[in-house]
Amino acid sequence: MKFRTLSTLFILTICAFAFQQASAQSTIFNVASTDVVAEKSFYIESDYVAHFGSYANGGFQTYGLRGVYGVGKNVEVGANVFVSRNESGTPVEIQPNLKWKAYSNEKHGVAVSGGTVLFVPLNKKAGDRVTGMVYANVSKVVKSTNGTRLTSGVYTMVGAEKEAGTKTGVMLGVEQPVHRKVNLIADWYSGKNRIGYAATGFSVTLSPKQTLFAGYNFGNSGRGNNALSIFYSYTF
Repeated sequence: MKFRTLSTLFILTICAFAFQQASAQSTIFNVASTDVVAEKSFYIESDYVAHFGSYANGGFQTYGLRGVYGVGKNVEVGANVFVSRNESGTPVEIQPNLKWKAYSNEKHGVAVSGGTVLFVPLNKKAGDRVTGMVYANVSKVVKSTNGTRLTSGVYTMVGAEKEAGTKTGVMLGVEQPVHRKVNLIADWYSGKNRIGYAATGFSVTLSPKQTLFAGYNFGNSGRGNNALSIFYSYTF
């Protein structure tokens, strides 16, 4: 089956799901949140990321699926699969991941979590080196501002080559409810590397189990290093 046909089917799948029904999410936009999927629940997310333009000028399209399962009260495991189209061809990568919510105090609106993500290339176009990221973060809900949630943390890249860029940095995020079903969201990974982006956008709760995210990413390096993102999630 041609890649264009697969791409069309993928987008149609997203649209079809959007008319059925995520109370918890593993990320704010790109940055890891302190949320974990509830025990014995399964979270699935369809991702579309694109920088419109010719491949020769840095254009690309990325299609992804994220799956996360709550294996315990405060532990989730998952895997993300991403397929891209760019000037180099069609890189494919899988990203196994694990997160542990180490502390949560609902009364004071504070939570602490940590986790790890592996980046495993599945073909030569995606590279030939397995790398990883380890992170820890903390969040605080500010009730006086309609439930604003602020997140901050640190991360470090493991096993990356020197040419891959910044090894250690900070992560920041903010989620601002503006309606019972709409949040404004923004986050940022510092550093000039594969995750070094700032993102801003919004999330819409379509139902208790469904959420739609849309926003724009701005790369920390290069004026043309930006992309549109649309995510759809469903929790079983």
